[in-house]
Amino acid sequence: MGRSSKETGETALFRELFDRLQAGDVVLGDRYYCSYFMICLLRELGVDVVTRLHQKRTADFRRGKRLGAGDHVVTWDRPARPAWMDEATYERMPTSIEVREVEVKVPPRKGFRVDVLVVVTTLLDADKYTRDDLADLYRRRWLVELDIRAIKCNMALDVLRCQSPEMVRKEIWTGLLAYNLIRQTILEAALASDKSPRELSFTAALQKTAASWALAPLLSESALSVLIDVHRKHLAQHRVGHRPDRVEPRANKRRPKVLALLTKPRAEARAELLATQT
Repeated sequence: MGRSSKETGETALFRELFDRLQAGDVVLGDRYYCSYFMICLLRELGVDVVTRLHQKRTADFRRGKRLGAGDHVVTWDRPARPAWMDEATYERMPTSIEVREVEVKVPPRKGFRVDVLVVVTTLLDADKYTRDDLADLYRRRWLVELDIRAIKCNMALDVLRCQSPEMVRKEIWTGLLAYNLIRQTILEAALASDKSPRELSFTAALQKTAASWALAPLLSESALSVLIDVHRKHLAQHRVGHRPDRVEPRANKRRPKVLALLTKPRAEARAELLATQT
C-alpha cells in the first residue's frame, strides 16, 4: 500500500501502526477516521471500528435495514481511488460494505456543542452491541483527550526544549516513559483499593512520584520502600469527581506576557540587541 509524499496526516500515521493491531480489536476514533477505505483496511485485519459519522456524510434512517429507531444497517459504495492508495490495493477493496449507523442523543445541557450525533460501526449485531453500549463506548473516547492533555500539560511536553532531532526524540520518549510509570503507579494504587484507575488523580500521582524521586538518594532501601507504600495508599484517597457532563470555558485564565515572539535564533537576537546599545 503506497502513499504520496504529502500523506503525513493522522490517518497516514495511523496506517503505519496497523501491525500493532490484532484480530478482535476495536478501533475507537473521531469522525476524521470515518472513511470507507479506513474501515475496509481495518476489516481486512479483523478489526472492528466505532467512529463518529464524517461531516461529509448524512444518515438517512429511512434507508437500509432498520434495527430500531435511529439505528440501521446501510450499504456504502466504494468511492474513487484516493491519491495515496495504489491501484493494486484499490482493486482489492470491496465494491461495497455494510456499516451500522446509530443515532446517539447527548443530554441537552448548556455548553454542549451537539445534542445528537451519529456513530458508525462495523459491530452490526444490535442484540449483542446495543445502542447504549455504543453510546457509552464512544463517550469514553474523551478519555483519550484527557490523556493527551496529561502528557502535554502535566508532563510539560507541550513545549520541547531540545534542538536536535535526536535529542527531541529522547526528550519525548523519556517523558512517555515517566508518564507510563506514573500510570502504573495509579494502577497499583487502584487495584490495592478496589477502585478504577480512572477514579484516581493523575496530578496527585505525579506529585507524589516526584517527591519520592527527590528523596530517594537520601533514604535507605527499606525506608524508600515504606515511603512508596505510604504514597501508594494515600494516592487512593485522591479521587477525581464523576463529572461526565462537565463544562469548562475554552479560555486561558492567566494573561499572556505582552512581548513580541522570538522569531530568530536567540544568539542572533541578542547580538542585534547589543548592537543597538553601543
